[in-house]
Amino acid sequence: MFVLVNLKAYPCDAERVARAAATVADDTGARIAVAPQAAHLESVAATGVETWAQHVSGAGHGSHTGSTLAAAVADAGATGTLLNHSEKRLRLADVDAGLRAAEDTGLETVVCANNPRQIAAAATLGPDMVAVEPPELIGSGTPVSRADPDVVREAVAAADEVNPPVPVLCGAGISTGADVEAAADLGTEGVLLASGVAKADDPESVLRDLVSEV
Repeated sequence: MFVLVNLKAYPCDAERVARAAATVADDTGARIAVAPQAAHLESVAATGVETWAQHVSGAGHGSHTGSTLAAAVADAGATGTLLNHSEKRLRLADVDAGLRAAEDTGLETVVCANNPRQIAAAATLGPDMVAVEPPELIGSGTPVSRADPDVVREAVAAADEVNPPVPVLCGAGISTGADVEAAADLGTEGVLLASGVAKADDPESVLRDLVSEV
């Protein structure tokens, strides 16, 4: 199971979370990655943790003020990127352009989607992974695997129908090892979470619990 921690724009100590994630990953052999703000990519990558960007633009070098270039995040030490998070929605053409930019730079990709139909569309574009996240459950503390497990099952089936090699991650409300285990039981190959770690007083303890059932 892949545990991808999105720090969003929370006022957390990104390096502290990254060090905790690196320690837990080393101790347990679990795959854990951290996605900080773009300005913190280099310092987070320096901790040795697997580092992801929260977003990249489809633009390349040139007159693109405000764009987050795939090449720039790779230079900062990122090895992957999220795309189309519910808080950073993109048009389909922009998702495709972001994927192509990430691929050209060697970044791994996760495309987020709200429901099984969107998961099917995302998987068709050929990302490395897709993540199903009903937006109403994001940050709720109630995992989608408990609130609406059929959404997860149907997302896994939808991805498998259009692009079988693309694994599905489960997001929204994930906060415990039991949630990770439930996501695995529904056919997913990882989880995407944020506040459960980013807002924790002791992120290392939370991360250890998250991977305890893996």
